[in-house]
Amino acid sequence: MCPVTYLEAGVNLNAADLIVQRISKYAESTNRSGVLGSVGGFAGCFSIDAGQYAEPVLVSSTDGVGTKLLVANAISSFDTIGIDLVAMCVDDLLCTGAEPLFMLDYLSLPKMDSELVEEIVSGIAVGCRAAGCALIGGETAEHGYSGGIGDIDRDDRVSDASSSGQSSATNQRVTDLAGFAVGVIDREKMLGSHKVVPGDVLIGLHSPGLRSNGYSLARYIFRQIAGMSMEQPAWSGAQRTLGEELMVPSVIYTPAVLGALAAGEVHAVAHITGGGIPGNLKRSIAKDCDAVVDKSMWEVPRIFSEIQHLGNVDDEEMFRVFNMGIGMVLIVSSSSCETVLAFLESKGTQAKVVGKVISGSGRVLISEHRSVR
Repeated sequence: MCPVTYLEAGVNLNAADLIVQRISKYAESTNRSGVLGSVGGFAGCFSIDAGQYAEPVLVSSTDGVGTKLLVANAISSFDTIGIDLVAMCVDDLLCTGAEPLFMLDYLSLPKMDSELVEEIVSGIAVGCRAAGCALIGGETAEHGYSGGIGDIDRDDRVSDASSSGQSSATNQRVTDLAGFAVGVIDREKMLGSHKVVPGDVLIGLHSPGLRSNGYSLARYIFRQIAGMSMEQPAWSGAQRTLGEELMVPSVIYTPAVLGALAAGEVHAVAHITGGGIPGNLKRSIAKDCDAVVDKSMWEVPRIFSEIQHLGNVDDEEMFRVFNMGIGMVLIVSSSSCETVLAFLESKGTQAKVVGKVISGSGRVLISEHRSVR
């Protein structure tokens, strides 16, 4: 019997070493003050200038891109999925008011592909530069799902996805993408529900697409109910294909909002991810307050109305699953509202007043002034 190697089992160690060399330039392009060393060690190191803070608090967040990754696999487009990853992590940090310092990523593939890894990491680097945080490390794992010994248990993992358009584990080019971010803030400056009072104003920041949430429902409706392909127009007259529309990258709100915190009195921030506006805004208001959201105050992007129409989804479910065109909500004092809006506009961030805070019991109330259809 010939000696068995790791390569025969589906893992190429030489390719992994070459990839580290290939992606190092992208990590270095995100360097900022505080970064120690370079990518390739056992851990990333970052030095905090504690003198800048009276009582520094480290804030951490971890997230992935969800089943948006299956869309990327379906259309073989991976150049912006890294931007989504950064947005999901750093914009969570922002809800405390923290400035993101650094980030690490985790990437899993069935087979090591240097060009593919470079494409994804370059997108992560774009996101990190936009957010002002450094990419100081990560992990790229080859799980050997295609061919050889590593595929002997494939029947336990492969699902019949012919009707839903889902990719099985054996034909996905990327099987997982996740990230971990750390930020810092002075304790006395931390945002949160404890600062929210009746009379505060809700400012919504525009999201042109789904960001990275609700893709299981969106894909189910488009592929299984409507029978659409990723290559056809997203809707009649659309300039983009369905796949391109679903891959619109997430806006990274961090730089504009950090500036808004300095420009006006912001009490709390809600990142509108899984759970939609009701589920996330509820986490950012005091228990003796209600947040009243008027959905007639902004234009819901077409992609959401297509999902709702094709799937016959009611308004409550739409708002519970999707961001509906609002990717982040700032809760600001009424006296700072115009100042914050003007600052955001000066930074090219679309923002509108979408509601207010009143006395209540911790509820989020979505007004019914109009349907999202």
